Amino acid sequence: MEELPLILVVEDDYPVQGVVEEMLADGGFATDILSSGEEALTLFKGRLKNYKAVVTDVSLKGRLNGWEVASRIREIDAGFPVVYMSGASADDWPSKGVPNSIMLAKPFAPAQLVTAVSNLLNTGSPPTAPT
Repeated sequence: MEELPLILVVEDDYPVQGVVEEMLADGGFATDILSSGEEALTLFKGRLKNYKAVVTDVSLKGRLNGWEVASRIREIDAGFPVVYMSGASADDWPSKGVPNSIMLAKPFAPAQLVTAVSNLLNTGSPPTAPT
């Protein structure tokens, strides 16, 4: 059986972690769910797993927020697919988001998340992105 695409999820709200994990699993993805940007970068830099995309909340506890996590991942892999999730910071996406990323404003439907990740994996770029 073919391996499911592995998505790195960075979300510090445990109930939301479960919902996002379920959404992505139902959409045919495997997930590694972490609660801090620091943990996510350590795993990503270690290259022990073949992550296909990152889905990150913008507001994270700890030193790094979601904007910084995505930016640092892009320093390592310039075209890496990024999906942001935010309840309050969606309006900052054009100025703080990395190019060719997608912003999902919370709450969002499961299909929106699966579609966002799928679009980035299949095309390498979303229909709209910050410049």
